[in-house]
Amino acid sequence: MTDTTKTDRSPWAVFLIFLRLGLISFGGPIAHLGYFRDEFVMRRQWLTERSYADLVALCQFLPGPASSQVGIAIGLSRSGYAGALAAWAGFTLPSAIALILFALGIASYGDAMPSGVLHGLKVVAVAVVAQAVWGMARNLCPDAPRITIMAAATCFVLLVPSAWGQVGVIAIAAVIGLSLFKPQKGAPHDPLPIAIRRRVGLFWLTLFFALLMGLPLLTAMFPNQTLSMVDAFYRAGSLVFGGGHVVLPLLQAEVVPSGWVSNDAFLAGYGAAQAVPGPLFTFAAFLGASMNQAPSGWLGGLVCLLAIFAPSFLLVVGALPFWERLRRNTRTQAALLGINAAVVGLLLAALYQPVWTSAIHVPQDFGLALVALVALMFWKLPPWLVVVGSGVAGWLLSVTL
Repeated sequence: MTDTTKTDRSPWAVFLIFLRLGLISFGGPIAHLGYFRDEFVMRRQWLTERSYADLVALCQFLPGPASSQVGIAIGLSRSGYAGALAAWAGFTLPSAIALILFALGIASYGDAMPSGVLHGLKVVAVAVVAQAVWGMARNLCPDAPRITIMAAATCFVLLVPSAWGQVGVIAIAAVIGLSLFKPQKGAPHDPLPIAIRRRVGLFWLTLFFALLMGLPLLTAMFPNQTLSMVDAFYRAGSLVFGGGHVVLPLLQAEVVPSGWVSNDAFLAGYGAAQAVPGPLFTFAAFLGASMNQAPSGWLGGLVCLLAIFAPSFLLVVGALPFWERLRRNTRTQAALLGINAAVVGLLLAALYQPVWTSAIHVPQDFGLALVALVALMFWKLPPWLVVVGSGVAGWLLSVTL
């Protein structure tokens, strides 16, 4: 492993590299990981192929947005904690700013925007989630036991539509995975180039769990809108396994029933989030900016953005010192197989409620969703182009029918 320059170890240099990636990284978390591999393994040689694969495995094991966590870890390895923050900011800010501006535009000019455009954005969300369900099911549910776990998880969360119901499904799936699966021991690998002492890692993990358990108590003791938002988005960022799309049901359960954000705005923002580069978790910035109660706007967007990504920082830095031992533990791998299958079930449930039920009302809606799905899966068109096309198609359908 070699360095291209001495200067690219500075946090500013890390920020600029990730900012460029944040401006061009369309296509979701798998595509993001491909961009990172090309940039940091092939081009800059900051990591070896094996150490990069190991880092990806760690971040897929942890809850949260895997591609953002990989970026945080790369920044940490390059320039310490400041580098981790710089990598996250560079990769995240372009899409976060774009989504906040979109939220403010809806708030200010929503009446001027044709209703068909917003409906088109809701319809394209059906295609995006369906593509995610299909791709994840093929990879994570290849056999009858895991397909069964997926189906059972879907049924359960539809019957118990709450954030804690989803957490319960994940916990049950982990226990089932322990009893059903016997994975092989891992292949040889290169150690990750990140030196963090176990005592430091334990501190960050303790802080993660303290906030996860303590924020609901603080919210109950001191009712406050800002504290409630931090609690809801921190919990969503802490409990999402399987990628950004899986955050959809958790966030919907938090912000729509409470009246913070309307369901129409939620789905329109989720559709718009497909048209911007960078991590899907920046959808939190849109929701924060769209709040019907203060804080909203730029402040609300920043609060929710920081809250949903905070667990990623704490988990990555906290888990790195223990990963070498953990990755060799076959019981951990078995539990993860069950969890991953349940995650697909959560996303399948979200595809039906709220995505499908809120967007597909007439045959034309189904036709538009089908065209968008074919464009994404088989024509391989860029997601932003499919989103824009769906918005235009929604408008055209509204004026011609």
